[in-house]
Amino acid sequence: MKAKSVIVGIDEAGRGALAGPVMACACVFVKSLLSMPLIRDSKQLTPEQRENAYEWICRSCCFGVGMADAAFIDANGILAATERAMQDAVSQLEKKVTPTYLLVDGRDAFWFNYAHSSVIRGDESEPCIAAASIVAKVTRDRFMVTHDLATTYGFTQHKGYGTPSHYSKIAAHGISPLHRKTFLRNIHP
Repeated sequence: MKAKSVIVGIDEAGRGALAGPVMACACVFVKSLLSMPLIRDSKQLTPEQRENAYEWICRSCCFGVGMADAAFIDANGILAATERAMQDAVSQLEKKVTPTYLLVDGRDAFWFNYAHSSVIRGDESEPCIAAASIVAKVTRDRFMVTHDLATTYGFTQHKGYGTPSHYSKIAAHGISPLHRKTFLRNIHP
């Protein structure tokens, strides 16, 4: 009897932000992803479309989510933090299903316990990576806008990315524990 293939897409969100975690998702490919029109790169969707797609993914797919916080990013670098978040996402998924192959967005050569391929612009070409990008983005955005510091730093507007309003909030309030100090070396608290 042939074992069933379990193809898993992996993507991250928040890699280039100044504050907050890098979040990753590992999402199992299901055929219904092919017919859901909102399953595409999360950056191509409006916030409302992302939320709708996220809710559909929660009902239709099996996935795991992982994260690496700002302290881990500062201590180990963004590449190691991205890999850790992805590894944690796969570990969470393994509690539900065992992957047989991973499709990882991007060109980085991360290590996994499973056979895998890096897929450049995979969130545009692979539905399971696109679904993972949506879950990672929505999960991270929700974390940022509900954080205790959201009002102080305006996270509801920029989600921790480097916008003029975010820089002005940093100038007014200093660098918080949620900020990546290595990303803000030229700013003094």
